[in-house]
Amino acid sequence: MQSNQLDYFPILMQMLLAVGFVVGTIIISGKLGPSRSSVNKDKNFESGIDSIGNARIPFSVKYFLVAILFVLFDVEVIFLYPWAINFKELGEEGMIKMVIFMSLLLVGFFYIIKKKALEWD
Repeated sequence: MQSNQLDYFPILMQMLLAVGFVVGTIIISGKLGPSRSSVNKDKNFESGIDSIGNARIPFSVKYFLVAILFVLFDVEVIFLYPWAINFKELGEEGMIKMVIFMSLLLVGFFYIIKKKALEWD
């Protein structure tokens, strides 16, 4: 079946409506909201505590590495839920594909353990 440009009109309208709502809300809240400025209001603070010293404290690369690895493996585990729900419908082919997926996941996991990416100094 061929599609023409008119088929994409509802998507375009929804995008324009969503963007228009966001932009309109930002503009209206900026115009209607209070805009008082003072020395205390413009001062930087974190949780009510005054800032002291330089904010550019160096973090260990291990911190970011663990965070990225957590997100990576967390997202991969998300794929297990739909597979478990549709286990019977997927049959033997789905099982083979999931075994391949899990084996690649384990290869990656053993690789990061071998490289000691999860060990703190």
